[in-house]
Amino acid sequence: MINNPDTEQQFESVIGQCREIFLSKMKDYGTAWRILRPSSITDQIYIKAQRIRSIDDKGIQKIGEGIRPEFIGIVNYSVIALIQLELGTEENLNLELGMATQLYQKYTTAARDLMLNKNHDYGEAWRNMRLSSLTDIILMKVMRVKQIEDNKGKTFVSEGVDANYYDMINYAIFALIKMEYENG
Repeated sequence: MINNPDTEQQFESVIGQCREIFLSKMKDYGTAWRILRPSSITDQIYIKAQRIRSIDDKGIQKIGEGIRPEFIGIVNYSVIALIQLELGTEENLNLELGMATQLYQKYTTAARDLMLNKNHDYGEAWRNMRLSSLTDIILMKVMRVKQIEDNKGKTFVSEGVDANYYDMINYAIFALIKMEYENG
């Protein structure tokens, strides 16, 4: 498949929606998430991905909120994880809105650049994937991060946790793009 010229624009549109929710929640809750250790953030991502899978498997949901907000949550918690990896959890728990916005932009720009490079090499194969496969890959990435965390951050031949968080951002954005532009 040839690279879709709309991919970067679609990415920016979707990440803009995610950023808007991130910043709105910051206005409501401040930076309460700064207290979270990386393992807790990983578990939050797991809960969101597992809910998506559960809804897909059962074909019904009992809570009115659909899967779209869960994919947005995966994006935002993955960015939070990257911020926490940079800042640590022992530092000042208050993060000003301007700094949080700057860090959010830093990590989503890096995720976009990674996505564009991988799209070049893989020919946008994700466009032919099912939402269920994107969800499963996110769950696999979460399980990898959990194992690395359990190994105290040590890896032998694998990428570190940050690479997995970037991948989770991109797979969740792929799902959101498919839902918004391709009807999943």
